[in-house]
Amino acid sequence: MSIYINKNTKVVVQGITGHQASFHTRIALDYGTNIVAGVTPGHGGEKVLGGIPVFNTVQEAVDATGANASVIYVPARFAADSICEAVAADMDMVVCITEHIPVLDMVKVRAFMKGKKTKLIGPNCPGILTVDECRLGLLPTYIHKKGHVGVISRSGTLTYEATYQLTLAGVGQTTCVGLGGDPVKGLDFIEVLEAFNKDDDTYAMVMIGEIGGTAEEEAAKWIKANTKKPVIAFIAGRQAPPGKRMGHAGAIISGGKGTAADKIKALNAAGIEVADTVADIGETMVKALKKAGIFEKCHTC
Repeated sequence: MSIYINKNTKVVVQGITGHQASFHTRIALDYGTNIVAGVTPGHGGEKVLGGIPVFNTVQEAVDATGANASVIYVPARFAADSICEAVAADMDMVVCITEHIPVLDMVKVRAFMKGKKTKLIGPNCPGILTVDECRLGLLPTYIHKKGHVGVISRSGTLTYEATYQLTLAGVGQTTCVGLGGDPVKGLDFIEVLEAFNKDDDTYAMVMIGEIGGTAEEEAAKWIKANTKKPVIAFIAGRQAPPGKRMGHAGAIISGGKGTAADKIKALNAAGIEVADTVADIGETMVKALKKAGIFEKCHTC
């Protein structure tokens, strides 16, 4: 099992005729992702990448193919409208890779999404990958191996690093989710933790956070109250000076809140082991699995 996407997910690529979209669509196809259509206004009727039909609108693509997920590779000035178009077409899952989307654009997107069933990952994110089944976004395929650990991260690069360390330790994954680091986005830690907690095939979770906001502190409270599955964490940005933005728009300490120390304290209080450095993520997960008595079940690769 997995969360959100699998081998049966029917995917539309918005902006498929663009260079980046074409490049990553080829990788997704090679990985086995069921890409049924592309959307680029003005290119309806064309076929690309060995026969994928291109439509002018997402709704046309859904009507023709039954697609239920979308991945968006379009310039920032068009991205908000592209998300709303996919939501209006009643997609189950939308992944937006685009960075530099204005915050006010995303505020309008979130307002439009209220009451809709669509789940959004991103923007400014690496996407989501269910191992050996489906890839939406940028995640490198070769670092993933099938297993029983779910990965959630605000950082793209650290998503890859954590996953690769797990694989090197022989600990495979179910699904890896890169949430993105913008201040206004779709899914956050708690929604994904809930999904992993309900997934019978996910036995443990890795949560990669960073300075800024209070999402990690809120997630720590949720974990303590709602799951018995082992969870380990890492917080990026320990050396960041107050008031300075580090990498992501959401990674800023302000008003005395959002420091790495605050987050680590909250996680430790919830019984969550926090890796001291990036290099310790895999080892920390292995220790947690052994402590829970499930390392052998999770040693799958």
